[in-house]
This record gives sequence, structure tokens and C-alpha cells, in this order.
Amino acid sequence: MAALYAGVHSKRFIPNDTTIERVTDVTQQVEPISKRQATKRQAWRDLGVHYKKVRDLHLRDLFANDPERGEHFTLQAAGLYLDYSKNRITAETIDLLIGLAEESGLRERIDAMFRGDKINVTEKRAVLHTALRAPRDASILVDGKNVVPEVHAVLDRMADFANRLRSGAWKGHTGKRIRNVLNIGIGGSDLGPVMAYEALKHYSERTMTFRFISNVDGTDFAEAVRDLDPSETLFIISSKTFTTLETMTNAQTARAWLLSGLEGDQQAIAKHFVAVSTNASDVAKFGIDTANMFEFWDWVGGRYSMSSAIGLSTMIAIGPDNFHDMLAGLHAMDEHFRTAPFEQNLPVIMGLLAVWYNDFFGAQTVAVLPYEQYLKRFPAYLQQLTMESNGKHVTLDGKKVAHQTGPVYWGEPGTNG
Repeated sequence: MAALYAGVHSKRFIPNDTTIERVTDVTQQVEPISKRQATKRQAWRDLGVHYKKVRDLHLRDLFANDPERGEHFTLQAAGLYLDYSKNRITAETIDLLIGLAEESGLRERIDAMFRGDKINVTEKRAVLHTALRAPRDASILVDGKNVVPEVHAVLDRMADFANRLRSGAWKGHTGKRIRNVLNIGIGGSDLGPVMAYEALKHYSERTMTFRFISNVDGTDFAEAVRDLDPSETLFIISSKTFTTLETMTNAQTARAWLLSGLEGDQQAIAKHFVAVSTNASDVAKFGIDTANMFEFWDWVGGRYSMSSAIGLSTMIAIGPDNFHDMLAGLHAMDEHFRTAPFEQNLPVIMGLLAVWYNDFFGAQTVAVLPYEQYLKRFPAYLQQLTMESNGKHVTLDGKKVAHQTGPVYWGEPGTNG
């Protein structure tokens, strides 16, 4: 897990026109807290007064006033080290931000998410990506049913398939070994897997080729298959509904390419395509054997789905053991987020700093600059993860939000950025 986050540097860009009349969510891991009365809360008013005191302080002065600042503003959890001492904050800032989190009911919202409450109020669904990496003996209820056994049943099927493919036991239609794996998806069905694959490429099976197709522009597909042999190529079609326009357009292109290379034999489809979906009927119509359909659930948001069957391409690349190690790291951070006091909670502190800069300093963008080349797709992944989660324009009770609910994320690998 640490490999996914190590070496990331972020920088806030603050325009000249500052404002304190805006609000955002206080964490990027839960659905947005109702913001109707946010600016009227006492904690918000206290932060507004405090902001005027610290807005012009220079970091040199902050370090001079507190020589141990580099120790006071650091945290460690789940193998990750967070140094937030280089922010324009004091101990009072953190106390006030934590007060805002408590007054906003953040603890109750965290507990509701982990309980499986239907906190996605627009779709009346639970938000339980945390269940995807829960240990086998855990119990997490959705509508009174423990979903953990189903999660691990799918993980076991994924592992069996990945091992057969990696070992060469799974053969293509002509009897040749599969050497190329192409994931076709878009949004969360592409950004998570490609980010994780690139981040963990050190552990990948180097005798195999892994590529990812998302753009409906035909050039993306044409370049991805340009030097590949259809008889050695497997496509993973990642679409929960199996109706996503861009994904299914590319899937049909892949189907035609494969049949063209294998003399039009329709039986070849079942040996060269698998699906990550819940739509068994359309999967079968496509020609995919539903025994090779890996499911996930409506309580998995697309942008959080990389630890579900959507991560099949990642598991094939790095192997089931490494994939389970990644899930264990994700679970460790989940547990830290769920149980740690706010002042020691990495996700909470980072979320509160997002409030501080976006809504008091008026910093509208965040540059994410990972100096680790393996993390080159991390900024793109964060763009969807954070902005789709926090970029809301209505409150939970349907009222229009008149203020910012999260900054714009962008970035490139370190020195390039």
C-alpha cells in the first residue's frame, strides 16, 4: 500500500482574492456532510477570526517560533509518514479545524459508512469499498446480510483465474499461451487499475504485456494492439452494466479485431475475453462464458473500485499474493481512518487542511507531484477520486450549495510537473 502513496508532494495555489465564505467536505473518504449551516457554525466563525491572524505568517517565522515544529506536525500510520509542518498552520489552527469536524458530525458519518448505512442518499446505497479489503473473518452487513463471504468468493475466483493465466495453464483458442492482457474500461474501471499497475510494476510479470484502453477514439485501441498477436491476447471488459457506451464501443472493436485475426471463429471469444460485470445476459450475448464473469456490487462506487474485481488486470500482473498484500495495506488505512482520534488521523488531517486552504485562503487548485516515477498515474487517479467525491453542488437535503466544495486536482510526475 505504501508504494501507492510514497513520494507524493502537493502544493496549493492561492489567488490574490481570498474569501472565507466557502465550505468543503472535511474528508475525501465519506459522502459529503450537509453544508447548509456550515458557515453559521461557531467553529467556522472561530476559524474565520483565526485566519486573519495567521494568513500573513511566513513559514520561517512559524519554524522560528516552534523549533520542534517538524516533530509536532507529523503523523505515521499503516506504513505511511505524513509531514504537514510546511503548511500555514499553528497548533490552534488544527484544534479549530478538529472542532469544525466534531461540530459537523464527522465521527458519526464515518461510523455510518463503516456500518453500511445508505449514506449515498441519491441512489439509496451503502458506500462500502472498505468491505472489499476486509479480512475473510470480518462481518459487514448490507440490508442484514454479511457481504464479506461474497467478496472473498470473488477474490478466490480471481486468484484462480490469475494463477492459471500466469502459469500458462489457460490457453488461447489456438492453444497458444496468453502473453498480452488488455483492460478495456473508462473512469474508475480504468484509472484505478492503470494507476495500481504502474505503481506496482516492479512486482509485475515481465514476460507478459499489460495495456489499458479507455478512449473511444480508435487511435487508442489501434496503438494498443498494433504489435500484438490475437492468438496470444486476452481482453478484460470492465463495465458493471455492460452497457457503458465508450467501453462497449471499444469492446466491439476488440471483438472484431480478434475474429479477424482468428479466421472469424466465434468460439474464440470465450478464450480471449473475460468480463467484470453484473449483467450476465449481455455478457453471454457478447460471447463471453459467464463462468469467466467476475462480479462486484452496487455499494462499490466506480472511483473506489480498484480493490474489487475491477482490479483483475492488476492481480494478473502482480500475482494474487501481492494483490492481497495491497488489500491488507488498504484495510490497515481503513482501520486507522475508522478508529484513530482526529488529531492523529491522516485522512482527517489532510481533509481538514483541504478545508483550510480551499475555503479560507481561497486556494482553488492542488498540484500533486509524485517524485516516484512509478506513481505517474496517481494524479489522474486522484482527480476523479477527490473531485467526483467532493465536487457536489447540492447538500444532502437537496439545497444548492453556494460555495466551493473542493479544489481542482492536477499534476504530473515530480520534475516534469
